[in-house]
Amino acid sequence: MRVLLVEDDSMIAQGLETALRQEGYAVDWMRDGRSAAAALGTTGFDLVLLDLGLPERDGLEVLRELRRRGDATPVIILTARDDIRDRVRGLDAGADDYIVKPFDLDEVSARMRSVLRRVAGRGDPCIEHRGIRLDPVTHAVEHQGTAVPLSAHEYAVLEALLQRPGAVLSRAQLEDRLYGWSEPVESNAVEVYVHALRRKLGADAIRTLRGVGYFIPK
Repeated sequence: MRVLLVEDDSMIAQGLETALRQEGYAVDWMRDGRSAAAALGTTGFDLVLLDLGLPERDGLEVLRELRRRGDATPVIILTARDDIRDRVRGLDAGADDYIVKPFDLDEVSARMRSVLRRVAGRGDPCIEHRGIRLDPVTHAVEHQGTAVPLSAHEYAVLEALLQRPGAVLSRAQLEDRLYGWSEPVESNAVEVYVHALRRKLGADAIRTLRGVGYFIPK
């Protein structure tokens, strides 16, 4: 999952970025509203964590512009503005959730999972397909009822493919889910993770469409 974090408070942002990376998210951090708007206009994200009181451009303006052009990327507002009128304005502008600072990191993580689950149209937080069960809360994975230990990047690749069985994801698309702009990407990283997943889940668990990408059969 690739997340855009828009926050001008370095202490808050660094804490969030570290926690989210430990959970397997790829995180890109923007410090002002203008940069955030530019990033959203050029890069696809799975979710945005958006402060409102930003330099250059207010977060609410960034959100409204995003929705005006028909971009449905999930947005969770993280802000110190706790007045009920601010909450209403944020939600009416198109936010999927609204969290007031100070917040608990576990709650932010849980709300992110909840929003992503709603967007995917799932009620059950777990994903089950062809004998594979993936739990986004604990990051536990089972195959035919047996626990399968995965690295954070192996888990991220499997989650991306399981979310859309039958859909082919290119190496570039998977790299976007694994790495933020500031992270170095090894040229064969995706191939290494897919090979490891096949070894742990079975050779036919993930298939290759030569020259295009990878997919999990429906």
